[in-house]
Amino acid sequence: MKQPNILLILTEDQGTQAGYLGTPGVQTPHMDALAKTSVVFERAFVVYPVCSASKAALYTGMYNHANGILNNTLNYHKPLARLTEAEKNVPLYKRNRIKPEVMTLTEILSAAGYWQGVTHKLHVAPAEKFPYDEFLLDPSQRAATEFIKRAQEKQKPWFLLYNIPNSHRPYPDSDKKPIRVKPADVKLPSYLPDTPEIRKDWAEYLAGIEEADARVGGALAALKETGTENNTLVIFLGDHGPSFQHGKMSLYDLGLRTPLLIRAPGSRKSTRTGALVSTVDLLPTILDYVGVTGPPGLHGKSLRSLLEGKRSAQGAKAVFAEISHLGVLPNNGMQERCVFDGRYRLIYREGPPKAWRQVNADSKDPKPWGNRSYNETVRVKEQFPVAFRVLQEMDPQSFGITLPTCELYDTKTDPDELTNLAEEPAQQDNRKRLMSLLKSWVRETKDPALKEVAL
Repeated sequence: MKQPNILLILTEDQGTQAGYLGTPGVQTPHMDALAKTSVVFERAFVVYPVCSASKAALYTGMYNHANGILNNTLNYHKPLARLTEAEKNVPLYKRNRIKPEVMTLTEILSAAGYWQGVTHKLHVAPAEKFPYDEFLLDPSQRAATEFIKRAQEKQKPWFLLYNIPNSHRPYPDSDKKPIRVKPADVKLPSYLPDTPEIRKDWAEYLAGIEEADARVGGALAALKETGTENNTLVIFLGDHGPSFQHGKMSLYDLGLRTPLLIRAPGSRKSTRTGALVSTVDLLPTILDYVGVTGPPGLHGKSLRSLLEGKRSAQGAKAVFAEISHLGVLPNNGMQERCVFDGRYRLIYREGPPKAWRQVNADSKDPKPWGNRSYNETVRVKEQFPVAFRVLQEMDPQSFGITLPTCELYDTKTDPDELTNLAEEPAQQDNRKRLMSLLKSWVRETKDPALKEVAL
């Protein structure tokens, strides 16, 4: 059987906000069209809610404490041969990288004879673990079409990571140019103060998603233009949630849940599934369709049985995620871990009592990132005390607060995760059950950072 091509469309910092998901105010016709011919995964989650680390899990099928990338690293969007010695010796680049013994998807597909390209940015390290044939600047229909045609000329199957930046801050600035999304039409989550300034910020985020949607359309059009639509595995997802409090670099739903659409080669069947799946499942899925045995030690499993609608197909019993603050393990910073069983989410922390959380600049700074929500939440803290508490928890070192060791949320009754049930007597069975799952995961994946939970 002919090996399929693979188009992996990755939007940056896009949570589950899209037209096909029913988000008020936004229009995403190209994402919606893909959803109509794909399996829609309604409960898909990343395992680390920041760019480099999320990509690393996708590339390796392993959690980050095992693959080696524990936060953002440097972005050298070019082949190894073009890196200077100075670039290779930057401490962050040398420290925060995929472990030598861990195989990446790029390495595996290269050995399988694939012609490979990546658009916009790489943002993982080291370069030798990502032997792409082409580093493309522009995620556009023209760039995708020309890449595919070059692969066809070489008579090779191809893999294209079509990385789209538009849903990442800075969003389209509605003070400088009109956007289609109207602030009055959006629906804010309850952990954001409902003020005109924050409505504007959320509307600009949705406008960024609309720009990303146009680029999604370009990638899909390139498949039709090159006649490769029927023999291409198409995967669409966001790399993690947006840079608002409770989002990026947090273990709540806004930070971890991602849109995920998968269209198998030759399939046009549209179905929705509530199966729990994770981004560590994507490498095994791709290799299943390519016909290549994956390396040992993978943490994910192939989603092919779910894609084919087999009766025995099941998702995971629980999904897990992590954040490691203040550098590469081992370190003395706060460690955060999360387990979610489809209804209850438990977040567990270890580290010094006053350990800092890393707050990405785009989650806080007006310039150059255009963040309107952080300062506005502080300004209206008396009017919106719950939203201000959520902001303080995102940035505890700025407000002198200490985070709880354990948080527990019932997402059925509290979808915005505002009421911590960890100390409620009626929830102790759920707390113990989820803590037991987390302990088993720590042991099975050999998480070196946690001490108390593994006892």
